[in-house]
Amino acid sequence: MVSGSDLELSLDHVRARAAGPVAGVFGPDTVTWRIDREAVIFLGAGRALLLQLAHPWVAAAIAEHSKTFSDPIGRFHRTFGIVFAMVFGSLDRALLASRQLHRRHGMIVGEMPETVGPFAAGSRYCANDVPSLRWVHATLVETALMAHDLVLAPLSEEERERYWAESRMFGALFGLTGNDLPADWAGFANYTAAMSQSDTLTVSTAAREIATQIFTGARPWLRPPRWYRALTARMLPERLRAGFGFELDAREIRSADNALRWIRRVYPRLPDRLRYVGPYQEAQARLRGETQPDWMTRCLNRAWIGRPQMDMRGKG
Repeated sequence: MVSGSDLELSLDHVRARAAGPVAGVFGPDTVTWRIDREAVIFLGAGRALLLQLAHPWVAAAIAEHSKTFSDPIGRFHRTFGIVFAMVFGSLDRALLASRQLHRRHGMIVGEMPETVGPFAAGSRYCANDVPSLRWVHATLVETALMAHDLVLAPLSEEERERYWAESRMFGALFGLTGNDLPADWAGFANYTAAMSQSDTLTVSTAAREIATQIFTGARPWLRPPRWYRALTARMLPERLRAGFGFELDAREIRSADNALRWIRRVYPRLPDRLRYVGPYQEAQARLRGETQPDWMTRCLNRAWIGRPQMDMRGKG
């Protein structure tokens, strides 16, 4: 478990190594900013969610405590709002987001409603449990890079090592220590590969129901397009894809391939103002000494995080 005091010790580590009060935890020279600024990382959002749902504790927690069904847009904004505040916010804003996440997770406790994989019915779960946090962190880190490399030039081996070193700092914002995470990229790759084959990841009834609601549910105006569903399914390990009941026919595979070809051709040519997410543009404005982002950045922020400015909720 990550207690409040554990988190504060972890945040002391972050504060000592951060880029600065204005630049935040990472700053403009990091691989993390280079990857997470790209709007194309949204291509991996479905994959990251499904990988998280494949952990029975996470699926049970979402089914019992989340507003995913009643407020899917709100959940999208809350998730990206926390992540982007950690990555692109000022140092105070990033630390505040970390504490907000820990408090929110502290309220997510319960019992498994059924036996799933190695988790017995009636066993306790808690969102601030280290193995659960480690897996959620891994899905975000791995999927962002995978989505980036689908469309843009893949990172070099040296850049991947830098990215993982920075991701360990990102993990510290979850309360994860250096001992909780692999030391290098090879260790991280081994961890994710082992998890994908382990029965720790077992698709539960709750996970399938949530996935069905999101990808083929009763709100047609929110339903992802066919090509996105197919691309998401292709990005999953085969065992988990089958567990969620995703079947890819020739038409779906063709739609994903066509969409990806079009995105690869058009996306790199987009102007930076459209290509980069609003929170990154807000961070750049902050580094220039501007007190507020301009109207276009505020509009982009509303799309990504549901409000016009990351830092508008005060300091912490």
